[in-house]
Amino acid sequence: MAQRAALILFDVDGTLVDSNYLHTIAWSRAIRAAGEWAPMNAIHRLIGMGSDSLLQTLLGRDDESIAARWKIEYDDLIAEVRPFPGGAELVTELSKAGIGVGLATSAPAEHLEQLIELLGIADVIDFATNADDVSTAKPDPEIFITSMHRGHGDEHTTFVVGDSTWDIEAAKAAQLQCIAVESGGFSEAELRDAGAIAVYRDVSALRDDLDASPVAPFLGRPPVREARDSS
Repeated sequence: MAQRAALILFDVDGTLVDSNYLHTIAWSRAIRAAGEWAPMNAIHRLIGMGSDSLLQTLLGRDDESIAARWKIEYDDLIAEVRPFPGGAELVTELSKAGIGVGLATSAPAEHLEQLIELLGIADVIDFATNADDVSTAKPDPEIFITSMHRGHGDEHTTFVVGDSTWDIEAAKAAQLQCIAVESGGFSEAELRDAGAIAVYRDVSALRDDLDASPVAPFLGRPPVREARDSS
């Protein structure tokens, strides 16, 4: 990968694609199949966290059989995932502006491949890091640290775009700034309290405000107005 002006690491689920509530359903079904129960609102709050931490929080233990059942359930639902409007266009615009673009997700490789195909960005992104590339999932920072090194970035010019407090927590632990979107189900107040440097309604809103966003100085074009953030 050639040296770029900056590097942006995108989370995928809940950020570029509308999948968080499908993950919630899959986890609910997997947990019930094991004879356990957890309310869907509690499950949803943990989407974006690694399966071991999610189950430990919900049930007080990790259980590989439940995680395996989740995959079966989600495989039946993934065809219902839809890309958020403007996401692929945002990734493409950033790449054309000379910014490195990588995906950094807790999704397994086979799911990520399907989502990349759905978004149509295989030829646009510089790399993708998935759950199979790291030993510990979010909120551990390993996924972002690994991705930053893969993209030849540094703490000063690498940004994360994510939808959950877990993304922000992991980014902060990696000493990276996180731009957040509300499309995963977390509120603006929650995302700001977690430490997001800017919050947008979704990736389309971020794209619309790109020239006034935190990455504007790296776009190689004059800003159109004073920088601000939007929700």
